[in-house]
Amino acid sequence: MDLISKALEFEKRKMKSLSTSDRVKISREAKALILDLNQIYKIKKDQNIMDIMKRLTAIKRKVEKRLKGKPLLA
Repeated sequence: MDLISKALEFEKRKMKSLSTSDRVKISREAKALILDLNQIYKIKKDQNIMDIMKRLTAIKRKVEKRLKGKPLLA
């Protein structure tokens, strides 16, 4: 499973002091990995794949939260 090893490698990346464009790239890459893993999960129903998808989703949410910034208070 090349895709699973790619996802695990993505998880181990350093996510500190990133530029905005780096955050956008990471978010897009995470989304693509999650969708590809989902296709495999639909066939195999392997719980390990689901766990990887959950961890990638958490990383993606964290990066996107930083991209959107704090909401403005009126």
